[in-house]
Amino acid sequence: MNTPLEISFKGLDKSPVIEAKIAERTAKLEKHFDRMTHCRVVVAAPNKHHHKGKTYEIKIDIGIPGGAPLIVTHESAVGQAQEDLKIALRDAFDAADRRLHEIVDKKNTASRAERNRRRPQKPTDLD
Repeated sequence: MNTPLEISFKGLDKSPVIEAKIAERTAKLEKHFDRMTHCRVVVAAPNKHHHKGKTYEIKIDIGIPGGAPLIVTHESAVGQAQEDLKIALRDAFDAADRRLHEIVDKKNTASRAERNRRRPQKPTDLD
């Protein structure tokens, strides 16, 4: 990556354990796609209603050269509140991994098609 990993917390306290988990999962993403230009992760706890369980919203912004950034937003459904932040992070990074694989496959397919495209032969001088 060209820039260091950026991690932000909104509505909850900063945690070194969670930061380490995010750094670990980002390193795995970078193994799949080493051309990432940046990665920003926002961890938010938007709802204060504890009677339905604490919900977390994870937003991952991955910079891709020559294209729009990949933005993955993951939040638990209303009836399926995640009580564990690590589970919400796992789900968000799994979704980012799938989307990144799709982008890489699409780029590889396009370059393979371009490589295999029939090119016209150069004219030769016939005497």
